[in-house]
Amino acid sequence: MVRVSVLNDCLKSMTNAEKRGKRQVLVRPSSKVIIKFLSVMQKHGYIGEFEIIDDHRAGKIVVQLNGRLNKCGVISPRFPIKVSDIEQWVADLLPSRQFGYIVLTTSAGIMDHEEARRRHVGGKILGYFY
Repeated sequence: MVRVSVLNDCLKSMTNAEKRGKRQVLVRPSSKVIIKFLSVMQKHGYIGEFEIIDDHRAGKIVVQLNGRLNKCGVISPRFPIKVSDIEQWVADLLPSRQFGYIVLTTSAGIMDHEEARRRHVGGKILGYFY
């Protein structure tokens, strides 16, 4: 089978491992988008450290889970979002305005919705986590 969305596979396996109560999860294959998405999650404390294993193929990532992740997912297709539309997407996707983040890919890099609003840049939606 061909993998349609590598990022979706990664986030699903992390959600499933978190539900099972695992402390770490092995994600393969690796990609630049996955690494940036994981670094945004790590910045907000939803996951612990992650280690990139270069096996001279597609690569693997070992992610340390800390029990804070409830759900994460991919929005497909990657809809374009203006800065003015961010608030509506937050209301639709996240359970509350107090916690959870939407991850956008913008011309200034991959970032969460709060940083995109601060920098006043729109972009395409990648996914969410809370």
